Amino acid sequence: MRNWIVAALAAVVLAVPGFALAHAGHTHKVLGTVTDVDYPHIDVLTTDKKTVTIMLDGSTVITRGKVKVAETDIKIGDRISAETQEKGGMMMVQTLKIGTPAPPAPPAKK
Repeated sequence: MRNWIVAALAAVVLAVPGFALAHAGHTHKVLGTVTDVDYPHIDVLTTDKKTVTIMLDGSTVITRGKVKVAETDIKIGDRISAETQEKGGMMMVQTLKIGTPAPPAPPAKK
């Protein structure tokens, strides 16, 4: 009986790193509004009202509409969509799309 318990515990311990590595390569989507910018960190209030910190690096591709832009074009209040991968406990951004501003509303009729 004791050998069976030891074998079961060993199997669990050996299986856990495999699950962790499988999850690390998974792409995550972050949708929301930028609440803080402190390059390379950006805080985003997600659509489900959680604050998430994402990280930019030299390989991050940032666009507004179809135009590639610089990281300095990301401003507080921007609506963004980012695809990230978890690396070393951080959410590293692969691609980030900044929402295009809505057209101005027509003047109110009097």
